[in-house]
Amino acid sequence: MRFLPEEQQRRLLAACYARSHLTPEQLWMRYFALGGSQGLLELDAYLNGLTTLPRVDRDMLAHAVNERLDEVAGPARAPYSHSVRDGRPVRGPLKALVDLLEGAHRAPPERLPAVVAEAGRALDLRIGVYLADYDQRLLVPLRPGADEELAIDSSVAGDVFRSAGTTVSRDGTLWTVLLDGVERLGVLEVVPLDGADVDDPILREQCQWLATLLGHLVTVTTQYGDGLDVQRRRRHRGSPAELLWHSLPPLTGATERIVVGASVQPAYDLRGTVFDYALSERRAQLAMFNGDASSAVVNALSAHRAARRDGASLPDQYAAVGAELAGRHAVAGLVAELDLHTGVLQWLDAGHPAPVVVRGGSALPRVGPTPRQFAADARPRATEVRLEPGDVVAVYSPGLVETTDEGGEPFGHARVAEHLERGAEALPPEIARLVTRAVIGHSGGELRHDAGILVARWQPR
Repeated sequence: MRFLPEEQQRRLLAACYARSHLTPEQLWMRYFALGGSQGLLELDAYLNGLTTLPRVDRDMLAHAVNERLDEVAGPARAPYSHSVRDGRPVRGPLKALVDLLEGAHRAPPERLPAVVAEAGRALDLRIGVYLADYDQRLLVPLRPGADEELAIDSSVAGDVFRSAGTTVSRDGTLWTVLLDGVERLGVLEVVPLDGADVDDPILREQCQWLATLLGHLVTVTTQYGDGLDVQRRRRHRGSPAELLWHSLPPLTGATERIVVGASVQPAYDLRGTVFDYALSERRAQLAMFNGDASSAVVNALSAHRAARRDGASLPDQYAAVGAELAGRHAVAGLVAELDLHTGVLQWLDAGHPAPVVVRGGSALPRVGPTPRQFAADARPRATEVRLEPGDVVAVYSPGLVETTDEGGEPFGHARVAEHLERGAEALPPEIARLVTRAVIGHSGGELRHDAGILVARWQPR
């Protein structure tokens, strides 16, 4: 609790007393009725700065003055010795956050843009919400009657999304990334209504508060309604893709020591590729599974998760996947574990491309895939490499490198390494997005194989 300096309280109290039009006797009577024990002369001496009073008497005197001011003058009040928390905020950033929280309580997802608009008005801002579509090509406006969709690769808003930052466009609009934790969901468009300076760091900070809270609300409301999900879809999603998408973790995850980002395409026709990760204080566990049957791939993913959450070692996780599949389906995959303190990366693969490590902008020599299948009785020895701070690790699906152009030339491992090297300084989710966009471009726009990639950057403290 913060206490007001005694002399500052006295000066402010004396100024308020002067506006109350009370005589010293009338003030003393009000103070005495509240339980005060000081005499009239002591009160008069205190108001004139000739003596001090105990804190409890100062506060009773302030309350007596405030009661009179409430009768004749309105809101200007004498201060108490300690800060008194107000009730519901009536203006400013706190009101905006309260409005956003209360407006979203039990609100269906499609009402969220209106709730955001109300929160913006508390800050004298017009706020527009744009969410990234599932192809991560467009930013889709949620505001009714809003402008057309914005291209992620060729707009100011798209640049903010790609860099997960904040910027001001030439027309004075402030754009800031919309995040749920560290996952990029879209951007906010912010236009001051009161002529405020968009370069004001305080305004930017307030907008980032709203963006962080709103990002969380977008994710939460999407879990119990389709209103926002429908906005992000550009076309029908097949049932295998629906099953696989709902089995995936967020496209981005991070701790102090690692950032992970992923991308899987085609977003609406995904057939048999999933990824997974689990981050903790000590380790990061990564996985990817690929197959022709979506149900078998989901079963492999579930078996891996169950074993991992039981605390199983990497070989035991591998064996658990084999036991689940039991030779019924051909599923390629990889399970890996990175020690976040030492940088030691270990993995076990089954017909799956080995991870690529990019160090200092150059890919290290690649290890070939192991020609084996998941098996319940298998306890193979893991391949191991020691990372250096800042290294980027990428795990990608076989279909990503097998995608061919019109002439039949596959995308290939060399192109994967080239794109990883070129974008190594970008955010891991942006690296992953750019690689899958390149694969789509190589195929002429239509993927015949799933293209999935999981990118991690180790950054020890």
